[in-house]
Amino acid sequence: MSSLLIVNANLVNEGQITEADVLIRDGRIASIGRHLSAPGVRVLDAAGRHLLPGMIDDQVHFREPGMTHKADMASESRAAVAGGVTSFMDMPNTIPNALDSATLNDKKHLAAGRSLGNYGFYLGASNDNLEVIKALNPKDACGIKVFMGASTGNMLVDDPEILEQIFTHAPILISAHCEDTPTIMENEESYRSIYGDNIPFNLHPTIRSEAACYKSSSMAMELAKRCGTRLHILHISTAKEAEMFSDADLKDKQITAEACVHFLHFADEDYATKGALIKCNPAIKTAEDRAGIIQALLDGRLDVIGTDHAPHTWEEKHNPSYFKAPSGLPLVQHALPTVLEHYQDGIFTLEFIVEKTSHAVAEMFNIKDRGYIREGYWADLTLVDLDKPFVSTHANSLSKCGWTPFDGYEFRSSIAATLVNGQLVWQDGKLLDVAPLGMALEFDRE
Repeated sequence: MSSLLIVNANLVNEGQITEADVLIRDGRIASIGRHLSAPGVRVLDAAGRHLLPGMIDDQVHFREPGMTHKADMASESRAAVAGGVTSFMDMPNTIPNALDSATLNDKKHLAAGRSLGNYGFYLGASNDNLEVIKALNPKDACGIKVFMGASTGNMLVDDPEILEQIFTHAPILISAHCEDTPTIMENEESYRSIYGDNIPFNLHPTIRSEAACYKSSSMAMELAKRCGTRLHILHISTAKEAEMFSDADLKDKQITAEACVHFLHFADEDYATKGALIKCNPAIKTAEDRAGIIQALLDGRLDVIGTDHAPHTWEEKHNPSYFKAPSGLPLVQHALPTVLEHYQDGIFTLEFIVEKTSHAVAEMFNIKDRGYIREGYWADLTLVDLDKPFVSTHANSLSKCGWTPFDGYEFRSSIAATLVNGQLVWQDGKLLDVAPLGMALEFDRE
C-alpha cells in the first residue's frame, strides 16, 4: 500500500470541523495535524473541501450469490465508493440464503479480491436454524437478520416460540425487518378484488401500511425488552414508528433504529412519476412520514442512516403486474449525496451526518478501527465538494442494473474522492483503475 498526504482539508470528525492535513501510510492514518510534510509522498490537495469518515452502510443487498444478473460484489461495491460508502454490510437473502457459517464464509470469499469496499455479512434467521444462531462466533457476522414480515425463501420467522428463542439466545445484535404479514395479505386481497393483478403502484403504501409496520415493530420491541435482546430495527418508514424509540445516548440503548436515504428523499406523491421504480418494502409513505423520520433523526430517536440498496433489472421493475414487479431500489451510488441534500437545505449539519453515517454505525456494530478519522485507524475517507453539483442519470449509473430512481435529479454536492484502506478508488467523477483492496470488517467483540 502506498503513502498519501491529504492537505488543506476541512476535517469533519467527532462533532467538530477543523482544518487539517492527514498522512496515510500502509492503509492507515499515520498522522493528523497542520502543515504536515512527508518528502516523496504523493499529495492530494483537498483545497478547502470537506473530509469525512467513509460512510458505513449497515444494510445492502448485493445479490451474490444466486442473483448476479441483478448485481454482484464487484459491480455494487464500485457504485458504493462512488457514493461515499467505504464499508457495507450485506443481507442474507441471497441464493442460497446465508443461514449457516459455511454460506457466510462463501460470501466472504466471493467478496475477497473483488470488492472495492470493506464488507461484513449478516447471518439469516429462519424457523430451522436456532442451533446455528446459538453457536455463532460473535466475530463471524455483523448481525443476525430476522424477517418479521414477508420475505423470500426460508427466511420468514413466523413461529412465535422459535422467534422468542432467537431473541433470547442471539449472541450478537439482531437486525429486524418489521412488517405484519397477515395485515399485508388482507390488504392485498382487498385491492386484488378491485384491480386484479394490476393494482396501481400508488397503493403500495396503503397495502404495506403504517398499521402493518407499527404492529410488527411494536412486537419486536416488546419481545426484545422481555428477552434482553440487543435489537436494531431497520428502515423505519412511518412517523408513528419513529416516535416509539428512545432519545437516550447511543451507548445506553438496548434498542436502536435505522433511517434509509430513500425515506428521506421520496414520498407517496412520487409514485405518479416513478411507479414501480420506487416500490420497496417497507413502502415509501407520506410526506408527513418523511418529515417525522427526519425529525426523529434530529431528536436522536433514530440512530443511523443506511440505504437498503436492493437492485432489480429494468425489465423486472417494468412488469405491469403489481405483484410481479419486485420491491427494491439501487441506492448506494447516491447514498451520501442524498443525505447532503439535507445539509444544503439547512436541516442536517455535516457533523450530524458523520455521526449518523459513520460514527454511530461503528459503535453499534463494534467495528474495529473504522468509522472515525483517528490516528491508527484504517484510512476509509470521503472527500466531499459541497459546491459542485451533478445530475444523476440512468446512463451514469454504476450498478449492474443500469438505472437509478434519481434519474434527472441534480444533487448539490458531489463526492470528490473516496479512499478505502488508504487507496484512492474514486476521484473527480471517475473510478480509478486499481486492484480491489476491500477487507472483511473486524468486529471487536468477546
